[in-house]
Amino acid sequence: MSAADEVLDVVDREDRVTGQAPRGEVYARGLIHRCVFVLARDAEDRIFVHRRTASKLVFPSHYDMFVGGVLGTGESYARAALREAEEELGVRGLAQPEPLLKFLYEGPGGAWWSYVHLVRCDLPVSPQVSEVDWHTFLTREELDRRIADGRWPWVPDGLEAYRRLRAHRGSRQ
Repeated sequence: MSAADEVLDVVDREDRVTGQAPRGEVYARGLIHRCVFVLARDAEDRIFVHRRTASKLVFPSHYDMFVGGVLGTGESYARAALREAEEELGVRGLAQPEPLLKFLYEGPGGAWWSYVHLVRCDLPVSPQVSEVDWHTFLTREELDRRIADGRWPWVPDGLEAYRRLRAHRGSRQ
């Protein structure tokens, strides 16, 4: 089954399930669905940053400071956060990611409920090659410089989530 064929829950503006549809149809019709964002920090408190593969359905070859993805039909945000973090980082045995904030993203690519989580990953990462072309860990200051200089194309939903997280957590982020 291709990613476009995966069935997702379709939700309304209050995050209530209204039906299901294949991912390709969800994106093509601009239907609201659910997504998790997981900020992964290493033992030195650096943030995992990566470039998405060119084969991604949305924002191919863009940079992101979150791992994550869409929720499958009936999947909880918590379960999806752990599943996506372990899959994309290529590790097993992570602690359950901590939920931080939830918002309705509406922008380039469509609209989706976005639940931001935080996880500590002290394990050596081996990112999923179907998801990640390149990766590194950056300090918050290095990440902020990369965002500000405009040289890397960032996924707009991740950038929005990062800005909201910074505002939500202030200097603690």
